[in-house]
Amino acid sequence: MEELGPGGVDVRPVRTIPNLEQEVSDALAPPVAAAEEHVRTQPVANLDETGWYEGREDGRAGRAWLWVAVTSLVTVFRIARSRGEDVAKELLGAGFRGFLGSDRWSGYAWVKAARRQLCWSHLIRDFQGFVDRADAGSKHGAALLELSVKMFQWWSRVRDGTLSRGTFRRSMAPVRREVEALLRRAAACPAPKTAGMAKQILKLEAALFTFVDHEGIEPTNNGAERAVRHGVMYRKTSFGTQGSAGSRFVERMLTVVATLRQQQRNVLDFIAAAYSAKLTHAQPPTLLPSQR
Repeated sequence: MEELGPGGVDVRPVRTIPNLEQEVSDALAPPVAAAEEHVRTQPVANLDETGWYEGREDGRAGRAWLWVAVTSLVTVFRIARSRGEDVAKELLGAGFRGFLGSDRWSGYAWVKAARRQLCWSHLIRDFQGFVDRADAGSKHGAALLELSVKMFQWWSRVRDGTLSRGTFRRSMAPVRREVEALLRRAAACPAPKTAGMAKQILKLEAALFTFVDHEGIEPTNNGAERAVRHGVMYRKTSFGTQGSAGSRFVERMLTVVATLRQQQRNVLDFIAAAYSAKLTHAQPPTLLPSQR
């Protein structure tokens, strides 16, 4: 039977889009759930979060957050109404025993500093802030930036194989001591903003150089920031989601696309296989590289 909307327009094709999205979302739920469990068992994970909109509150877009957890071959997204540690614990598992790469956001404070790596891209911006304020903390910021440049020059050689990890670790010993000493001087300087920032960084002193001591850890959180950028672009074009069902669809699609690209697998083939498995009650395809 024909269904007509305002102006005599057939509204059936428009109404089917949410239904199809929900069916695809349901089809992707099992492989995404397995991917989420996989992330909780990995030795290294990088997390980041950014703003999102879900539904309406008092006539305005409801505030939410898009989270991402990136591991070597699997990436998981989550849309939540919270930016607190509860979401980070859900993504990583409350008993997470791996290493976490992140910024200094308090939602990650439940992970011991010795098992964290602070993002040096963020730290460099903080040090540049010391310089830009042109006060008593400027000289400390300039010295910290110089040491950061030296560190990343060595790190690029470690990554391309022209510098051994052993030599890098030994070379970093005096750099580490000097960075820590400079942060203490900055924390004691008469420039309030610089002193406050330095004190906050020193609270996570044990997370500054984890990448030097343990293989498989990057000094920046750039991988997670690159991954979450795709979600930001989606948010800007879609203005977020209207409810929890839409959020589950988006987070599952982002998870599937990011993970399959990491593994150099075909996204459309995977989604078609997952949908077919749902219709035929067959075993769904997996996002886990070891079980392909």
